[in-house]
Amino acid sequence: MTVKAYGAHAGDQALVSMDITRREPGAHDVLIDIAFCGVCHSDLHTVRAEWAGTQFPCVPGHEIVGRISAVGAHVSSHKVGDLVGVGCIVNSCKHCADCGDGLENYCDGMVGTYNGATEEKPGWTLGGYSQQIVVHERYVLRVRHPEQDLAAVAPLLCAGITTYSPLRHWNVGPGKKVGVVGIGGLGHMGIKLARAMGAHVVAFTTSESKRADARALGANEVVVSRNADEMAAHVQSLDFILDTVAAPHDLDAFLVLLKRDGTMTLVGAPATPHPSPNVFNQIMKRRAIAGSMIGGIPETQEMLDFCAEYGIVADIELIRAEEINVAYERMLKGDVKYRFVIDNATLSK
Repeated sequence: MTVKAYGAHAGDQALVSMDITRREPGAHDVLIDIAFCGVCHSDLHTVRAEWAGTQFPCVPGHEIVGRISAVGAHVSSHKVGDLVGVGCIVNSCKHCADCGDGLENYCDGMVGTYNGATEEKPGWTLGGYSQQIVVHERYVLRVRHPEQDLAAVAPLLCAGITTYSPLRHWNVGPGKKVGVVGIGGLGHMGIKLARAMGAHVVAFTTSESKRADARALGANEVVVSRNADEMAAHVQSLDFILDTVAAPHDLDAFLVLLKRDGTMTLVGAPATPHPSPNVFNQIMKRRAIAGSMIGGIPETQEMLDFCAEYGIVADIELIRAEEINVAYERMLKGDVKYRFVIDNATLSK
């Protein structure tokens, strides 16, 4: 079946309206009418071929929410009319240890929602900047938020789980002092989630102008990282740091803020490497630098349920599909609070 979408035909070309083909739903598939799709920095990197391996035409989008309009004959977990979401994963091998542990995000055979290898035409997956998508039921998630919040739920499918998973894995909760570095699409979710988990949250920003915004998001304290005195006041005070910054920066400035046995987890993905950290800042206090990538399907469902319980959504700016190229340029300048979301109804216009 043919649906309207927005995508690019080459890395140096703007995104344009296009027609794409979706497969007919198989026995275990669901067909989703996409209501909204969040705009992630990964979309921009991929569609502009800044990361190796982009296939064209490229239709980005992996923060998808909508309503099921058809199900395959053997689908048991979802029904027509359900509000659902699809994140960064639409397939995996289903039989490795990672898949068995519900960590499909670390499966070597994970298939991304766009630009992932698939047998159907054109040979790679096409994402959520489109009217509809067909996905195996295993990778479809229930949305329990009120329908009026649906647009602001969309970014939870990437920004939400990317920050939730490391906070859970490193046992963030009451009695823990947690730093969140960067107050953008990821960082604003990290602040909200860590605070809801009961932690004392210290937000770090390079911008004095974001101090009030960070407090409004739930930060207990805000540190302007360019202020040496403010940074020095937090040396050896943090149990955990979530670093969301997607640009190379000095990791040592934050490592020294960790207590003994503290961990700093990197979730931002810069196009070029961070400067190499000083190993003595790690070995002298048994500190760790770790990484984390999105989350598996069970944990993503857990995150959505947690956010529904606590009334957590992303702070968004809703845009029309034809505004996506302008949104990309604004995103590069940090000119959004804090996530763009496409109104997919505008694709038909």
